[in-house]
Amino acid sequence: MQELFIEVFGLLLSAVVLVWLFKRLGLPVILAYLVTGILAGPHGFDWLANESQMQAFAELGIVFLLFSLGLEFSLPRLVAMRNIVFGVGLLQVLITSLIFFGALWLLGLDKLSAFTVATLVALSSTAVVVKCLKESGQLRKRRGQLAIGVLLFQDLAVVPLLIAIPLLASDSSQSLVQSLAIALGKGALVCALLWAIGKWVLPRMFNEVARMRNEELFVLTTLLVTLFAGGLTHWFGLSMALGAFLAGMMLGESQYRHQLESDIRPFRDILMGLFFVTVGMQLSIDYVLSHIHLVFAVLAVMMVVKWMILAAIAQALGERKSDALSAGLMLCQMGEFGFVLVALANTHGVLGSELSSLLIALGVLSMAITPYLIDWAPTWVGRLVSAPVEQLESQLAKDEDLKEHVIVCGYGRVGQNISRFLSAEALPFIAIDLDPYLVRQGRHANYPLMFGDVTQKTILQGAGADKAQLVVITFTDLNKVKLVTSVLKEVAPSVNILARMPDDSHLDELKASGVSEVIPESLEASLMLSSHVLFMSGVPMKRIIRRVSQERENRYSLLQSFYISDEAPAHEIHSDALEYLHVMALADNAFAVGQKISELSFEARRVSVAALRRNGREIENPSQDTILMGQDVLVLRGKPRRVERCEHYLLNGGDV
Repeated sequence: MQELFIEVFGLLLSAVVLVWLFKRLGLPVILAYLVTGILAGPHGFDWLANESQMQAFAELGIVFLLFSLGLEFSLPRLVAMRNIVFGVGLLQVLITSLIFFGALWLLGLDKLSAFTVATLVALSSTAVVVKCLKESGQLRKRRGQLAIGVLLFQDLAVVPLLIAIPLLASDSSQSLVQSLAIALGKGALVCALLWAIGKWVLPRMFNEVARMRNEELFVLTTLLVTLFAGGLTHWFGLSMALGAFLAGMMLGESQYRHQLESDIRPFRDILMGLFFVTVGMQLSIDYVLSHIHLVFAVLAVMMVVKWMILAAIAQALGERKSDALSAGLMLCQMGEFGFVLVALANTHGVLGSELSSLLIALGVLSMAITPYLIDWAPTWVGRLVSAPVEQLESQLAKDEDLKEHVIVCGYGRVGQNISRFLSAEALPFIAIDLDPYLVRQGRHANYPLMFGDVTQKTILQGAGADKAQLVVITFTDLNKVKLVTSVLKEVAPSVNILARMPDDSHLDELKASGVSEVIPESLEASLMLSSHVLFMSGVPMKRIIRRVSQERENRYSLLQSFYISDEAPAHEIHSDALEYLHVMALADNAFAVGQKISELSFEARRVSVAALRRNGREIENPSQDTILMGQDVLVLRGKPRRVERCEHYLLNGGDV
């Protein structure tokens, strides 16, 4: 135990010192981890006795990385990328393998060795490329999507290679085609199983966990789901990383995406660092120094050939030249699965020690160069195609389109009022809340809601705080407001912050912490806060005064109605003094379908229709002559019991 403690302490100390040094020198952090591994490994000071256990543990870093990558995707998005995955990816693996196989065979290698080397050289590093793309913000650009699509197919291609190499190396009579068919069947089965679990089980499970409002439980559940998905695919003989990716993809469309990404990040980053340490352990400095000319000559040839092959294939399949060249630069290294295949080939006597050492050196060195290639790819490619760098950017995803927007922290009563004002003025905004029921209700009403804890930096980054013009804090917990403010000042130092407080007793303290304006009082605060938001968003003051006066004339009818969380106290839910909003969807066979609003006796039931959404378009205060249709989403306003009875009537046609 003491020996293990000393090993881990030494490894952490080396990593901390080297990461700090490399950051000070402006070098990629991945290089610091690789150097740590070189120093700690058998070819360095060799102070790690439990190297094999550490490698197995470090593989979890790739599992968590692929889970977070899956969160960036969804099934429709993956289907839309099928031409990249099964077009560019398939051709890249086949053509690269054939070219290197022919070259190696002509150089004198036997067919089995040439096949093994050619196929492992055709693979690229998912771990390095995905990490660098996320850090550089290129993951959602077209060149990033192209690289990810090819990597996904390469991860799939590893499975038949792991089956083929042992069979080809042995004298077994087992059919290669039969083995590959069995593996393909297992893959289809586990993908269907994970899809079913992700569609019907995981959303319900996370809904229940989120309702508990316990951060530790949410984190533990996230880790459990990730490891379960990875373990399931591993049990079926597939890659653990593939299972984690599928699980993340199933949750990528859920309201918990940003919170899951935030929770998994610390574990992912630490274990990814450990993974790169184990990669560095495999490099023999003595071999590189004694064969330095051979190593760097082969390295240059390999990376240039892989770059040219992928760029040519992508262009031939219709990709822009700039994106094809950029993706080729990103994927010209060897991958982490190459080390697995080298070890497997050595076990079956396919590769000699000299060739194995050369391949490991090529893998480590090419992975070390990759962060520079990804960072410099836009500039280099811009010069090659004679186009400015900004013209190489593809359209960003919807979340990244947000700029000069308002972030509403908390979607309770006040947050809902502010969201209505912003929506009425067509101002871009996003609201964040940790209550899954409120988030779901708001989304059903077509408001941009995001599930997450606003005290976490990654959640605010996901909401685009660095590009926002204003952040509104709607809750009144002083300590939490100060914590959110301090996190915001790290993410977006210049953003304006509005905060709500019951009174002005902490006004000076909050302003000193970085809050721009503090709005006291409760019901009136929501009205004043909304007017400040509109003014700071560029709306003319006359229009603001007119809207505020109109709300006062209506005796706060809209301000006094709001969505109630399913976690709200019973006395609040059943209070006869308050009206609240409730979102409901009309099924195609609902009683109210085909009838006018005037025919449904809303006034007699003392319930009103606050809004109606049809085909993605919101209709505020629909007229009495509006005919309701199937799939319409109604926002009903009224006292709780009346709204419940009205919903039952609209769906079934009978009073409760």
